[in-house]
Amino acid sequence: MENEVLEAIRKLAQPYLGADAAGATALLQQAGSADFVLLGEASHGTSQFYTDRAALSKRLITEYGFRFIAVEGDWPACYTLNRYVKGYEDGGANARDALRDFERWPTWMWANREVIELAEWMREYNKYKPDADKVGFYGIDMYSLWESMEAILEYLESKPGSDLDAARKAFECFEPHGRDEQRYGASSALFGEGCEDEVIALLRKLQDKWQYADSNDREDVFSAEMNAFAVAGAESYYTTMIRQDADSWNVRDRHMVSSLERLMTFHGEGARAIVWEHNTHIGDARATDMAEDGMVNVGQLLREKYGDKVFAIGYGTYSGTVIAGRSWGMELEVMPVPQAMAKSWEELLHRTGSDNKLLVFRSSEPTILDTVTLGHRAIGVVYHPERERGNYVPSVLPERYDAFIYFDETTALSPLSREAVHM
Repeated sequence: MENEVLEAIRKLAQPYLGADAAGATALLQQAGSADFVLLGEASHGTSQFYTDRAALSKRLITEYGFRFIAVEGDWPACYTLNRYVKGYEDGGANARDALRDFERWPTWMWANREVIELAEWMREYNKYKPDADKVGFYGIDMYSLWESMEAILEYLESKPGSDLDAARKAFECFEPHGRDEQRYGASSALFGEGCEDEVIALLRKLQDKWQYADSNDREDVFSAEMNAFAVAGAESYYTTMIRQDADSWNVRDRHMVSSLERLMTFHGEGARAIVWEHNTHIGDARATDMAEDGMVNVGQLLREKYGDKVFAIGYGTYSGTVIAGRSWGMELEVMPVPQAMAKSWEELLHRTGSDNKLLVFRSSEPTILDTVTLGHRAIGVVYHPERERGNYVPSVLPERYDAFIYFDETTALSPLSREAVHM
């Protein structure tokens, strides 16, 4: 069977010469007809994944009219960058300044030179467009409980009223936990001392007000709602996380899908989205062992609801270097990415030639690849190269993605925080 798999890869794979080459043009002709183009990554610290997603995103924006990029990041920090790329004064004087709010570990995920290049391009692209046509950059994750609460209070303090009272009540409920999510989760899950009622009341106060706002204030009103939605998501996530089961993962991915749908509604009829997230979020969970554990993800949920209007592109690498930490909150390091494990998808792709490759599954004839489950490497922000075997997710690649981009050798991301420590 191994030889049959190798032969099928050889027949399907084509050299990948970058986002401006002919192969990418054919890929984008398929992806460009979708409402949601999901661009994955096998790690949060690999330069090639970021630069290639940026290059594909530019073409989706300029040639196919996509309206915004939504990423696996927090709403408040990404909203500052969004204001910068749209040319608003409060976004910062330059892209580096616009990344100032990315203070939550792992800061390098978005505070990096690769994102700076994209941000400057987006600002220039938006420069002469009316506000309604400017392409945005948003975070759809929900870790920003405290930051989102503070953003809501700051916004509402400039517009006093009953909404401010609801915000203060929610903030006061969280305040005794001292910005400690684990402490709040334990209090809520184990002792029933949560803030769900206060958060829902706040969200109801702020929801849909952007629809009636003045055009000059519309996106800021929408941002207040999205911050309230992030607080609600975070409250639910930290409450379920204490049980250490699949529920907290599912809460997070369902939240990201709902955030994405709110963004689509905000941008109006015909809006289309580019989504940047880890492969574990954008690749359909039903094609992996995640399903056995009761886990769903963004790719699965979107496919179930929107079908062929979703186009998912995964990424992988055989070897190289990556930015990661040895444990949560630890100093970032440039770590080696060992040669892929034998008989994994990445190793078989390498064995068919050391060139970069593009595999497009959606339009291809059925092959043995559609029935084979093999390990597919997934590197997180916490990484131990010496424990490589635990970094592989059993996957049917053509079922997980519509296309797959493989880089034979990759290099670490370029963080802004400071020079990364080399192992």
